Amino acid sequence: MDVPFTKMHGLGNDFMVIDNRSNSYTLNSAVIKKWSDRNTGIGFDQLLMVQEPSVEGALFDYRIFNADGDEVEHCGNGARCFARYVTDRNMTDATSIPVNTMAGIITLRLQDNEEVTVDMGIPNFSPANIPLKADAEYLQYQLDISKSNAIQSNSIITENFINAGNDVLPTNQLMHFGSVNIGNPHAVLWVKDVHTAPVNLWGAALENHSVFPARVNVGFMQLLTDQEVQLRVFERGVGETKACGTGACAAVAIGIQQGILQREVAVNLLGGKLRIVWPKNHKSIEMTGPCSTVFEGQTRM
Repeated sequence: MDVPFTKMHGLGNDFMVIDNRSNSYTLNSAVIKKWSDRNTGIGFDQLLMVQEPSVEGALFDYRIFNADGDEVEHCGNGARCFARYVTDRNMTDATSIPVNTMAGIITLRLQDNEEVTVDMGIPNFSPANIPLKADAEYLQYQLDISKSNAIQSNSIITENFINAGNDVLPTNQLMHFGSVNIGNPHAVLWVKDVHTAPVNLWGAALENHSVFPARVNVGFMQLLTDQEVQLRVFERGVGETKACGTGACAAVAIGIQQGILQREVAVNLLGGKLRIVWPKNHKSIEMTGPCSTVFEGQTRM
């Protein structure tokens, strides 16, 4: 079966987008892995699928599959591309587009400058909802990666902690991180320099650790000012990506909760800049940034 698709990206976080409103395509992990291969396939971080809405109040269902074939709850950069995809193809003339995800309904808003703002929902710090195996909610968690259990911690964030970071795993096997759910689970570590941070080593160590039953996305954040940070993200099922919208929101939410960041923050990722605003703790966090179409194509199941 021939499958038309569009290749898109948001700050270098790239996607294969498919219109499946007719439910013609039934995908499995083997097909997705084949398509995601950057040498023999189309190459992408995530596959995005447009479907007819399955719940009241949504204009579309928005489904997301990682490069390894696993379906996931949310993708912020993908959401911006999703909004541009459905409007460019006249699937809707709305400028505020509610879509249904595995994490619930989110709203995508088209801006006059061609950027898209995504209502990412209210950050959830409850360990049970991340999910994270911990006996209580803390500003930061201490984890011995050589063991299967998290060590609970509520120690004060210090300048030394923010500026910590080595090129290898700590000799004492301890990691410190904040954790939150932004539609999907995130752990965020402060590092002295994102350019030398051990993203692949530490990211892989945390992604599949037993304290995260659903695995976890891992962010590495460097403080520039209280309104600007640098960030690299190791995404579960993908590895490091050029940008991660939920990762940017998670990093800012954790920085605000720890009393380090202001309510509006510029997040510099490898692929470019996102603007994150979290007006109040009980309000949704919002992400604004660009998205682009790369090319149209057709492949086979």
